Amino acid sequence: MSVKTVRKSGKPVVTWHKGFEAGSRDGSVAGWNEGYRIGRSNGIYTQLGERLFPIRPYKVLYVTAGIGDPYPALDQAIIEGLRSVVSEVVSVSPAESVVAAATLYMPDIVLVLNGVILPLEQVDELRQRGFRTAVWFTDDPYYTDWTIGIAPHYDYVFTLELNCVSLYQSIGCTNVYYFPFAVNTKAFYPCATQLSFQTDICFIGTAFWNRVWYVDQIAHYLKGKRTLLSGWWWDRLQQYQLLSSSIRLGNWMTPEDTSRYYNGAKIVINLHRPVDDETNNNSMLLQACSVNPRTFEINGCSTLQLVDLRSEVSQMYVPNQEIVTYSSPEELVYQLDYYLTHEEERREIAFKAYNRTLRQHTYAHRLDQMMSILFE
Repeated sequence: MSVKTVRKSGKPVVTWHKGFEAGSRDGSVAGWNEGYRIGRSNGIYTQLGERLFPIRPYKVLYVTAGIGDPYPALDQAIIEGLRSVVSEVVSVSPAESVVAAATLYMPDIVLVLNGVILPLEQVDELRQRGFRTAVWFTDDPYYTDWTIGIAPHYDYVFTLELNCVSLYQSIGCTNVYYFPFAVNTKAFYPCATQLSFQTDICFIGTAFWNRVWYVDQIAHYLKGKRTLLSGWWWDRLQQYQLLSSSIRLGNWMTPEDTSRYYNGAKIVINLHRPVDDETNNNSMLLQACSVNPRTFEINGCSTLQLVDLRSEVSQMYVPNQEIVTYSSPEELVYQLDYYLTHEEERREIAFKAYNRTLRQHTYAHRLDQMMSILFE
């Protein structure tokens, strides 16, 4: 692009550069949009705030999952949620003697996350000694070959998959509750981001085969956008070379960076894990209808979410008002294209999702509900 000049006293004077003018205009619009998003989100938070729940006079012994990422972040979110609803929380690892810890601290309930690592002999001994026990399964229905052997050892079973409630009841569990996860508002919240985190379209997660198939179908569309794909196994893509510059391969992203990318994206895609993936232990092929934790984390960042259609989505958020769904690669492309070109509609849906998340889907909400079940 050329530089326009005028002559004044025989000297060339630069008056404007077309590229600078366009860049300045685009930057001003982007800056205004980001400022408006953060301002409106802060207004929603100021209006609603963090709901304060009555502190119940109970002591909880919390047993962590004892597994690597992403479980430590999940453990921390639940511990913080517990501290907002009960008077005392003590956490231990399943590698420790949970029986000894319970004998020392005398908790009102022993709550175990996942339950895969904690030896069942310890769970049985806890109950024999009169301690009440509860397990919260994190990955239903994908590892039900394991969990059906674990669930009967507990007094209470909480599962994030609605279809697993009847499964656990059928093997003799009497206190079974559908209990989805939530958002940790200290990790996932609206914030301004650096340019390096900003994209049009973002997807963060392991490349299970259903996700690979979807992305291969829409690869040429994604190539034309500022796209980020991050997670393990994305080199499985047939269109890997086409999208390689958009892929962060083979690393687990921290909650902090995940939140930054969610905030920096115009649209975040959520595509659930398949029930028949080769990495699962779900020989019954029990179907999934409930939402994953990312559903709440994306909406907690006040960013538009496009999620594959599951029946429980509409129980958490109002479709096309608080969240947008799709059921095929063609519909996904249509929704992406529409909302990338309809800024105001995209923002309003994201604001409504953020509002709903603060009102109903934080860990404080979940743990308050759990304590109601356990003690009232």
